[in-house]
Amino acid sequence: QVQLVESGGGLVQAGGSLRLSCAASSRTFSTYAVGWFRQAPGKEREFVAAIAWHTRNTYYVDSVKGRFTISRDNSKNTVYLQMNSLKPEDTAVYYCAASRYLSEKYDYSEKYDVWGQGTQVTVSS
Repeated sequence: QVQLVESGGGLVQAGGSLRLSCAASSRTFSTYAVGWFRQAPGKEREFVAAIAWHTRNTYYVDSVKGRFTISRDNSKNTVYLQMNSLKPEDTAVYYCAASRYLSEKYDYSEKYDVWGQGTQVTVSS
């Protein structure tokens, strides 16, 4: 079973940037679709972005399009979330999640069976 470890969170001013990393333990990581989700205090978990395992197509929630970029480096078993032009409303705990051979409904959290522990992102105004 693959294990995921997120890193790269922190405190940043509005307009700043952060890059989150999601490192996987499995050599079969290239067969996993990976998604990023976030959860702010008092709110439900929200889909942020995903990257397919076979086409490398990417998917984003409307609120981050043009500001966030998801990418993967299978040689390093790592998926990245580059976050630019951060806003206070981006403040949340960010989780990466993975699902082997997932090829649809990337924004459905129920489709992912492996989750990381989360990393806090705080954007000050």
